[in-house]
Amino acid sequence: MTHTIFPPRRRFLQASAAGAALAALPRLASAQAARLDPRAKPTLYAHRGASALRPEHTLGSYAKAIEDGADFVEPDLVATKDGVLVARHENAITETTDVATRREFAARKTRKTIDGEVHDGWFVSDFTFAELKTLRAVERLPRMRGTAYDGQFQVVSFDEIIDFVAAEAAARGRTIGLIPELKHSTWFAQQGLPLEDRFIATLKAHEYTRRAPVVVQSFEVANLKALRKAGLGRPANVTLAQLVIAGGAYDMEQPADVVASGGRLTYGEMVTARGLRDVAAYADIVAPNTRAVIPLGKDERLAAPTALVADAHKAGLQVVVWTFRPENAFLAADFRNDAGPNARNDAGSVAEIRRYLETGIDGLFSDDSALARIAIDGRP
Repeated sequence: MTHTIFPPRRRFLQASAAGAALAALPRLASAQAARLDPRAKPTLYAHRGASALRPEHTLGSYAKAIEDGADFVEPDLVATKDGVLVARHENAITETTDVATRREFAARKTRKTIDGEVHDGWFVSDFTFAELKTLRAVERLPRMRGTAYDGQFQVVSFDEIIDFVAAEAAARGRTIGLIPELKHSTWFAQQGLPLEDRFIATLKAHEYTRRAPVVVQSFEVANLKALRKAGLGRPANVTLAQLVIAGGAYDMEQPADVVASGGRLTYGEMVTARGLRDVAAYADIVAPNTRAVIPLGKDERLAAPTALVADAHKAGLQVVVWTFRPENAFLAADFRNDAGPNARNDAGSVAEIRRYLETGIDGLFSDDSALARIAIDGRP
Protein backbone atom coordinates (compact mmCIF):
# COMPACT_ATOMS: atom_id res chain seq x y z
CA MET A 1 0.00 0.00 0.00
CA THR A 2 1.38 3.42 -0.93
CA HIS A 3 1.00 6.24 1.56
CA THR A 4 1.34 9.94 0.84
CA ILE A 5 1.82 12.21 3.79
CA PHE A 6 2.43 15.91 4.13
CA PRO A 7 3.88 18.12 6.86
CA PRO A 8 0.71 18.52 8.96
CA ARG A 9 1.01 22.11 10.17
CA ARG A 10 2.09 23.42 6.78
CA ARG A 11 -0.77 21.71 4.98
CA PHE A 12 -3.28 22.70 7.65
CA LEU A 13 -2.23 26.35 7.33
CA GLN A 14 -2.84 26.19 3.57
CA ALA A 15 -6.21 24.49 4.05
CA SER A 16 -7.29 26.96 6.72
CA ALA A 17 -6.39 29.93 4.56
CA ALA A 18 -8.52 28.46 1.78
CA GLY A 19 -11.47 28.12 4.14
CA ALA A 20 -11.49 24.31 4.22
CA ALA A 21 -14.07 22.82 6.57
CA LEU A 22 -13.34 19.63 8.48
CA ALA A 23 -15.87 16.87 8.92
CA ALA A 24 -16.89 16.31 12.50
CA LEU A 25 -15.28 13.94 14.94
CA PRO A 26 -17.63 12.42 17.57
CA ARG A 27 -19.53 15.36 19.10
CA LEU A 28 -20.44 16.30 22.63
CA ALA A 29 -23.75 17.93 23.39
CA SER A 30 -21.94 20.71 25.25
CA ALA A 31 -18.39 21.93 25.85
CA GLN A 32 -16.31 20.49 28.64
CA ALA A 33 -15.32 23.40 30.85
CA ALA A 34 -12.85 21.72 33.21
CA ARG A 35 -9.14 21.66 32.43
CA LEU A 36 -6.98 18.73 33.53
CA ASP A 37 -5.87 20.92 36.45
CA PRO A 38 -8.82 23.27 37.08
CA ARG A 39 -6.62 25.50 39.25
CA ALA A 40 -4.12 26.18 36.46
CA LYS A 41 -4.45 28.99 33.96
CA PRO A 42 -4.20 27.86 30.30
CA THR A 43 -0.63 27.94 29.05
CA LEU A 44 0.31 30.26 26.18
CA TYR A 45 2.77 28.83 23.65
CA ALA A 46 4.23 31.31 21.14
CA HIS A 47 3.99 29.59 17.75
CA ARG A 48 7.37 30.12 16.06
CA GLY A 49 7.58 33.19 18.29
CA ALA A 50 5.32 36.14 17.47
CA SER A 51 5.10 34.92 13.89
CA ALA A 52 2.15 37.16 13.00
CA LEU A 53 4.35 40.18 13.70
CA ARG A 54 7.96 39.17 12.94
CA PRO A 55 9.62 36.63 10.62
CA GLU A 56 9.19 33.23 12.25
CA HIS A 57 11.88 31.48 14.29
CA THR A 58 14.05 34.56 14.74
CA LEU A 59 15.25 36.22 17.91
CA GLY A 60 13.08 39.17 16.91
CA SER A 61 10.04 36.91 16.84
CA TYR A 62 10.87 35.24 20.16
CA ALA A 63 11.60 38.60 21.82
CA LYS A 64 8.24 40.04 20.75
CA ALA A 65 6.37 36.96 21.99
CA ILE A 66 8.09 37.11 25.36
CA GLU A 67 7.33 40.83 25.65
CA ASP A 68 3.68 40.08 24.84
CA GLY A 69 3.31 37.53 27.63
CA ALA A 70 4.09 34.10 26.18
CA ASP A 71 4.74 31.37 28.74
CA PHE A 72 6.74 29.29 26.22
CA VAL A 73 8.44 29.97 22.89
CA GLU A 74 8.58 27.36 20.15
CA PRO A 75 11.71 26.54 18.14
CA ASP A 76 11.08 23.93 15.44
CA LEU A 77 14.36 22.05 15.01
CA VAL A 78 16.13 20.69 11.94
CA ALA A 79 19.79 19.77 11.37
CA THR A 80 22.42 21.43 9.21
CA LYS A 81 24.89 19.54 7.02
CA ASP A 82 27.39 19.65 9.88
CA GLY A 83 24.89 18.50 12.51
CA VAL A 84 23.89 21.77 14.20
CA LEU A 85 20.26 22.05 15.34
CA VAL A 86 18.69 25.25 14.01
CA ALA A 87 15.23 26.76 14.20
CA ARG A 88 13.28 26.43 10.95
CA HIS A 89 9.75 25.16 10.49
CA GLU A 90 10.92 22.62 7.91
CA ASN A 91 14.09 21.55 6.15
CA ALA A 92 13.16 23.73 3.15
CA ILE A 93 14.27 27.37 3.54
CA THR A 94 13.14 28.86 0.23
CA GLU A 95 10.10 30.65 1.68
CA THR A 96 11.63 31.86 4.94
CA THR A 97 15.11 33.11 4.02
CA ASP A 98 16.69 35.20 1.28
CA VAL A 99 18.61 32.19 -0.09
CA ALA A 100 16.98 32.50 -3.54
CA THR A 101 18.67 35.89 -4.00
CA ARG A 102 22.16 34.61 -3.14
CA ARG A 103 24.19 33.87 -6.26
CA GLU A 104 26.80 31.96 -4.30
CA PHE A 105 24.18 29.34 -3.40
CA ALA A 106 22.35 29.12 -6.73
CA ALA A 107 23.83 25.67 -7.44
CA ARG A 108 22.40 24.31 -4.18
CA LYS A 109 18.85 24.47 -5.52
CA THR A 110 17.52 20.94 -5.77
CA ARG A 111 14.51 18.69 -5.31
CA LYS A 112 13.86 16.56 -2.22
CA THR A 113 11.00 14.37 -1.09
CA ILE A 114 10.55 14.78 2.66
CA ASP A 115 7.79 12.99 4.56
CA GLY A 116 5.96 12.31 1.31
CA GLU A 117 6.00 15.87 -0.05
CA VAL A 118 8.15 16.98 -2.98
CA HIS A 119 9.98 20.29 -2.53
CA ASP A 120 12.00 22.30 -5.04
CA GLY A 121 14.41 24.81 -3.55
CA TRP A 122 17.06 25.06 -0.89
CA PHE A 123 17.38 23.01 2.29
CA VAL A 124 18.99 23.37 5.71
CA SER A 125 20.57 19.92 5.42
CA ASP A 126 22.64 21.06 2.40
CA PHE A 127 24.22 23.98 4.29
CA THR A 128 26.74 24.21 7.08
CA PHE A 129 25.77 26.31 10.06
CA ALA A 130 28.34 28.94 9.06
CA GLU A 131 26.76 29.18 5.61
CA LEU A 132 23.26 29.51 7.06
CA LYS A 133 24.49 32.36 9.22
CA THR A 134 25.11 34.42 6.08
CA LEU A 135 21.41 34.24 5.18
CA ARG A 136 18.67 36.46 6.55
CA ALA A 137 15.10 35.56 7.48
CA VAL A 138 12.11 36.80 5.50
CA GLU A 139 8.35 36.70 6.10
CA ARG A 140 6.62 33.47 5.02
CA LEU A 141 3.31 35.26 4.26
CA PRO A 142 4.40 38.61 2.79
CA ARG A 143 1.07 39.59 1.22
CA MET A 144 -0.68 39.03 4.52
CA ARG A 145 1.92 40.10 7.07
CA GLY A 146 4.19 42.47 5.18
CA THR A 147 7.95 42.60 4.74
CA ALA A 148 9.00 45.36 7.15
CA TYR A 149 11.38 43.06 9.05
CA ASP A 150 12.81 41.10 6.13
CA GLY A 151 16.60 40.90 6.19
CA GLN A 152 17.00 41.97 9.82
CA PHE A 153 17.42 38.61 11.56
CA GLN A 154 19.71 35.60 11.26
CA VAL A 155 18.92 31.90 11.28
CA VAL A 156 19.64 30.85 14.87
CA SER A 157 20.74 27.62 16.51
CA PHE A 158 18.99 25.86 19.37
CA ASP A 159 21.99 26.74 21.55
CA GLU A 160 21.56 30.43 20.73
CA ILE A 161 17.84 30.29 21.46
CA ILE A 162 18.37 28.70 24.87
CA ASP A 163 20.92 31.39 25.78
CA PHE A 164 18.56 34.10 24.57
CA VAL A 165 15.56 32.77 26.50
CA ALA A 166 17.69 32.38 29.64
CA ALA A 167 18.80 36.00 29.31
CA GLU A 168 15.22 37.19 28.79
CA ALA A 169 14.04 35.21 31.80
CA ALA A 170 16.75 36.72 33.98
CA ALA A 171 16.04 40.24 32.75
CA ARG A 172 12.29 39.96 33.23
CA GLY A 173 12.34 38.03 36.49
CA ARG A 174 10.06 35.26 35.27
CA THR A 175 10.56 31.76 33.94
CA ILE A 176 10.07 31.32 30.20
CA GLY A 177 9.68 27.80 28.89
CA LEU A 178 10.80 26.24 25.63
CA ILE A 179 8.67 23.93 23.51
CA PRO A 180 10.93 22.59 20.74
CA GLU A 181 9.52 20.41 17.98
CA LEU A 182 11.67 17.72 16.39
CA LYS A 183 10.94 18.00 12.66
CA HIS A 184 11.24 15.19 10.11
CA SER A 185 12.99 12.89 12.60
CA THR A 186 12.77 9.76 10.47
CA TRP A 187 13.94 11.57 7.34
CA PHE A 188 16.91 13.16 9.09
CA ALA A 189 17.91 9.80 10.56
CA GLN A 190 17.84 8.33 7.05
CA GLN A 191 20.25 11.09 5.96
CA GLY A 192 22.69 10.29 8.75
CA LEU A 193 21.67 13.34 10.77
CA PRO A 194 19.54 11.95 13.64
CA LEU A 195 18.10 14.72 15.77
CA GLU A 196 17.47 13.06 19.12
CA ASP A 197 21.00 12.54 20.48
CA ARG A 198 21.98 16.07 19.44
CA PHE A 199 18.85 17.39 21.09
CA ILE A 200 19.43 15.60 24.41
CA ALA A 201 23.07 16.71 24.46
CA THR A 202 22.03 20.33 23.93
CA LEU A 203 19.51 20.22 26.79
CA LYS A 204 22.15 18.77 29.10
CA ALA A 205 24.73 21.37 28.08
CA HIS A 206 22.71 24.34 29.33
CA GLU A 207 21.98 25.10 32.96
CA TYR A 208 18.74 26.82 31.95
CA THR A 209 17.24 23.75 30.25
CA ARG A 210 18.27 21.55 33.15
CA ARG A 211 15.73 23.38 35.34
CA ALA A 212 13.37 25.53 33.23
CA PRO A 213 10.23 23.92 31.75
CA VAL A 214 10.81 22.17 28.43
CA VAL A 215 8.11 20.47 26.35
CA VAL A 216 9.34 18.20 23.55
CA GLN A 217 6.86 17.80 20.68
CA SER A 218 6.69 15.69 17.55
CA PHE A 219 4.17 14.51 14.95
CA GLU A 220 6.04 11.20 14.96
CA VAL A 221 5.57 8.52 17.61
CA ALA A 222 8.71 6.38 17.80
CA ASN A 223 10.99 9.29 18.68
CA LEU A 224 8.81 10.34 21.62
CA LYS A 225 8.68 6.75 22.87
CA ALA A 226 12.47 6.49 22.55
CA LEU A 227 12.99 9.78 24.38
CA ARG A 228 10.74 8.65 27.21
CA LYS A 229 12.54 5.30 27.39
CA ALA A 230 15.87 7.14 27.49
CA GLY A 231 14.67 9.03 30.55
CA LEU A 232 13.64 12.29 28.92
CA GLY A 233 10.44 13.42 30.51
CA ARG A 234 11.25 11.93 33.86
CA PRO A 235 12.99 15.09 35.12
CA ALA A 236 10.30 17.31 36.59
CA ASN A 237 11.01 20.11 34.12
CA VAL A 238 10.61 18.06 30.91
CA THR A 239 7.35 16.82 29.39
CA LEU A 240 6.52 15.18 26.05
CA ALA A 241 3.78 16.26 23.63
CA GLN A 242 2.28 14.14 20.87
CA LEU A 243 1.22 16.35 17.97
CA VAL A 244 -1.74 15.12 15.94
CA ILE A 245 -3.93 16.35 13.12
CA ALA A 246 -7.50 15.09 12.90
CA GLY A 247 -10.91 15.71 11.41
CA GLY A 248 -12.26 14.74 8.00
CA ALA A 249 -9.60 13.60 5.54
CA TYR A 250 -6.88 14.32 8.10
CA ASP A 251 -8.08 11.32 10.12
CA MET A 252 -6.48 9.00 7.56
CA GLU A 253 -3.05 10.63 7.67
CA GLN A 254 -0.24 8.82 9.43
CA PRO A 255 2.89 9.79 11.36
CA ALA A 256 5.94 9.69 9.09
CA ASP A 257 7.68 7.03 11.16
CA VAL A 258 4.60 4.80 10.98
CA VAL A 259 4.58 5.10 7.19
CA ALA A 260 8.31 4.35 7.03
CA SER A 261 7.87 1.18 9.09
CA GLY A 262 4.85 -0.02 7.13
CA GLY A 263 2.48 0.48 10.05
CA ARG A 264 -1.24 1.21 9.93
CA LEU A 265 -1.75 3.68 12.80
CA THR A 266 -3.56 6.87 11.75
CA TYR A 267 -3.99 10.19 13.51
CA GLY A 268 -7.72 9.57 13.53
CA GLU A 269 -7.16 6.43 15.58
CA MET A 270 -4.81 8.28 17.92
CA VAL A 271 -7.53 10.75 18.98
CA THR A 272 -10.09 8.10 19.89
CA ALA A 273 -10.55 7.33 23.59
CA ARG A 274 -8.49 4.16 23.21
CA GLY A 275 -5.84 5.90 21.13
CA LEU A 276 -5.46 8.66 23.68
CA ARG A 277 -4.92 6.08 26.42
CA ASP A 278 -2.11 4.64 24.29
CA VAL A 279 -0.59 8.11 23.85
CA ALA A 280 -0.70 8.64 27.62
CA ALA A 281 1.66 5.69 28.05
CA TYR A 282 4.56 7.73 26.65
CA ALA A 283 3.46 11.39 26.48
CA ASP A 284 2.04 14.00 28.85
CA ILE A 285 0.26 16.21 26.32
CA VAL A 286 -1.74 15.65 23.17
CA ALA A 287 -1.59 18.61 20.80
CA PRO A 288 -4.31 18.57 18.10
CA ASN A 289 -5.24 21.15 15.49
CA THR A 290 -7.96 23.53 16.66
CA ARG A 291 -10.63 22.07 14.39
CA ALA A 292 -10.19 18.63 15.96
CA VAL A 293 -11.61 20.16 19.16
CA ILE A 294 -14.32 22.33 17.59
CA PRO A 295 -14.79 21.49 13.91
CA LEU A 296 -16.16 23.78 11.24
CA GLY A 297 -19.54 23.07 9.73
CA LYS A 298 -20.37 23.38 6.05
CA ASP A 299 -20.93 27.10 6.56
CA GLU A 300 -17.40 27.38 8.03
CA ARG A 301 -18.87 28.37 11.37
CA LEU A 302 -17.96 26.51 14.56
CA ALA A 303 -19.94 23.33 15.10
CA ALA A 304 -20.36 21.37 18.35
CA PRO A 305 -17.19 20.42 20.26
CA THR A 306 -15.88 16.88 19.89
CA ALA A 307 -15.14 14.45 22.69
CA LEU A 308 -11.38 14.88 22.29
CA VAL A 309 -10.75 17.12 25.30
CA ALA A 310 -12.85 15.04 27.66
CA ASP A 311 -11.34 11.77 26.42
CA ALA A 312 -7.80 13.12 26.70
CA HIS A 313 -8.40 14.33 30.23
CA LYS A 314 -9.79 10.94 31.20
CA ALA A 315 -6.54 9.44 29.92
CA GLY A 316 -4.54 11.91 32.03
CA LEU A 317 -3.34 14.01 29.09
CA GLN A 318 -3.27 17.77 28.84
CA VAL A 319 -4.72 19.19 25.61
CA VAL A 320 -2.80 21.97 23.83
CA VAL A 321 -4.29 23.12 20.51
CA TRP A 322 -2.63 24.69 17.48
CA THR A 323 -2.76 27.33 16.01
CA PHE A 324 -4.65 30.59 16.48
CA ARG A 325 -3.88 33.25 13.88
CA PRO A 326 -5.28 36.80 13.82
CA GLU A 327 -6.12 37.15 10.13
CA ASN A 328 -9.64 36.64 8.76
CA ALA A 329 -8.41 33.89 6.44
CA PHE A 330 -7.72 31.64 9.42
CA LEU A 331 -10.78 32.43 11.55
CA ALA A 332 -14.04 30.52 11.67
CA ALA A 333 -16.79 32.41 9.84
CA ASP A 334 -18.39 33.29 13.21
CA PHE A 335 -15.54 35.70 13.94
CA ARG A 336 -14.57 37.21 10.56
CA ASN A 337 -15.24 40.81 9.63
CA ASP A 338 -15.67 42.35 6.17
CA ALA A 339 -12.11 43.70 5.85
CA GLY A 340 -10.97 40.86 3.58
CA PRO A 341 -9.13 37.57 4.10
CA ASN A 342 -5.67 39.08 4.60
CA ALA A 343 -6.79 41.65 7.17
CA ARG A 344 -5.96 41.35 10.85
CA ASN A 345 -9.02 40.95 13.02
CA ASP A 346 -7.93 41.30 16.63
CA ALA A 347 -11.41 41.20 18.15
CA GLY A 348 -12.38 38.17 16.10
CA SER A 349 -9.22 36.31 17.07
CA VAL A 350 -9.73 36.98 20.80
CA ALA A 351 -13.36 35.86 20.57
CA GLU A 352 -12.42 32.64 18.79
CA ILE A 353 -9.74 31.79 21.35
CA ARG A 354 -12.22 32.37 24.18
CA ARG A 355 -14.69 29.97 22.56
CA TYR A 356 -12.02 27.27 22.53
CA LEU A 357 -11.00 27.99 26.11
CA GLU A 358 -14.57 27.13 27.12
CA THR A 359 -13.93 23.53 26.02
CA GLY A 360 -11.38 23.02 28.80
CA ILE A 361 -8.19 23.03 26.73
CA ASP A 362 -5.08 23.30 28.88
CA GLY A 363 -3.04 25.46 26.54
CA LEU A 364 -2.81 26.88 23.05
CA PHE A 365 -0.42 27.96 20.33
CA SER A 366 -0.85 31.44 18.91
CA ASP A 367 0.93 33.48 16.24
CA ASP A 368 0.14 36.62 18.28
CA SER A 369 0.85 36.24 22.00
CA ALA A 370 -0.61 39.62 22.92
CA LEU A 371 -4.06 38.67 21.63
CA ALA A 372 -3.92 35.22 23.19
CA ARG A 373 -2.89 36.74 26.52
CA ILE A 374 -5.93 39.04 26.44
CA ALA A 375 -8.17 36.04 25.78
CA ILE A 376 -6.61 33.89 28.51
CA ASP A 377 -6.56 36.65 31.12
CA GLY A 378 -10.14 37.69 30.40
CA ARG A 379 -9.23 41.30 29.70
CA PRO A 380 -11.55 43.40 27.50
